[in-house]
Amino acid sequence: MSESVKAPQRSGYGRGAAILSAGIGTTGLITFAYFSLASYALPASQYGQITLLWSAIFITVSVLYRPVEQLLSRTIADRDARGISGNEHLRIAATIQLALGLVFAATALALRGPLQDDLLGGAEALYWILIASVLAYAASYFARGFLAGHHRFGLYGGLVLMEATSRCLFALAVTVGIAEGQTAVALGMVAAPLVSLAVVPWALGRRLRRQAPVLGPQEAAADPEAEAAGEPEFTLARGAGFAVAVLLIMLSEQTFLNAGPLLVKVSDGDQGAALAGFVFNVLLIARAPLQLFQAIQTSILPHLTRLRAGGESDPFRRSVNITLTAIAAFAGCVALVMLAAGPALMGVVFGGSGEYDRGGLVLISLGMGLYLSAATLNQALLARALARAASSCWVATAAAFALFLVLVNFDDRVLQVETAYLGAALALCGALYALYRRD
Repeated sequence: MSESVKAPQRSGYGRGAAILSAGIGTTGLITFAYFSLASYALPASQYGQITLLWSAIFITVSVLYRPVEQLLSRTIADRDARGISGNEHLRIAATIQLALGLVFAATALALRGPLQDDLLGGAEALYWILIASVLAYAASYFARGFLAGHHRFGLYGGLVLMEATSRCLFALAVTVGIAEGQTAVALGMVAAPLVSLAVVPWALGRRLRRQAPVLGPQEAAADPEAEAAGEPEFTLARGAGFAVAVLLIMLSEQTFLNAGPLLVKVSDGDQGAALAGFVFNVLLIARAPLQLFQAIQTSILPHLTRLRAGGESDPFRRSVNITLTAIAAFAGCVALVMLAAGPALMGVVFGGSGEYDRGGLVLISLGMGLYLSAATLNQALLARALARAASSCWVATAAAFALFLVLVNFDDRVLQVETAYLGAALALCGALYALYRRD
């Protein structure tokens, strides 16, 4: 493999992560503006339904569609690095994505009563917006995987930025009086993924103009390096197996992020709702960095996949180690800030009468670092085609985390969640690291 091919692989990760961090960071601010405008434009009850709709949509699409995004990202990077032509991987990924969308649609239609009446307060328009938005995001996440796999991180950042901007315009229109009502604000959630697809023609056009010559099937088979590093043929069964494994990882991730507040709310009776909100605020220390970490997750998977396909084991390990070191430094800084001024900062940001425990905030900060490290190791294992083994670690740890919250009852329920999160993050990171070192 020539040096001209290797150089972009080594430099693309840092540049791609920086571009995506800027795009996703800006997207986060615009998303905040969307909810700020919506809160001013709508009565409190209607705004509450908007937030519930948002949560339902994004938990659903993260679990359902990120597996295909990561499948495409990994597969495209691997095929490009090996010089393999053809589009069968796109057809297989599209088939899986379509099947997931149909399963969601059938389930949502079957559960119309609970979704429309119990979750969305009887708002029929919001129910149909929920279905349309989730289905529209199937195409958006497919495009994200395509762009990430081809290292089109600028276009990827443009996609998520256009998505957030177009959604925010609907809330702005209601705020200034061009449109009115809850439905107009919610329609931005449908328009956003559709408008964001405007970047796809640019991606396809650039690829056709700049596509480098690749080895044909016979030439690829005859190339000793490609043959030695080859993987099994990419089939529907193999692609579906990868997608199911990542789907289980996504479900486990949602368990880590949401099981604490939900179980506290259910188990603590009348005071459960207020306590769950308090726990949610504490866990934002762990949740908020995940938004920017998406940029690292998105860029590191194709980067590591290309290095592995090229047989570059030293740069592979170096990329993982550098990322883990950066995460450790970041988590250490957050922990020191929480130790020095955590309760005061949380009081300023969230207000209320609750008192935040300094030690508990430090526990969550350390758990956040371990969790982000586990997520990095997970991407390395996906690049090595160890999705099934990685998913086993995630499922086992998430199950243990939930069982600890259900079966053990601390007098201080907030401390219980903080302790459980740190312990589960440590166990998950340790299990994934052992798997990473063994392979």
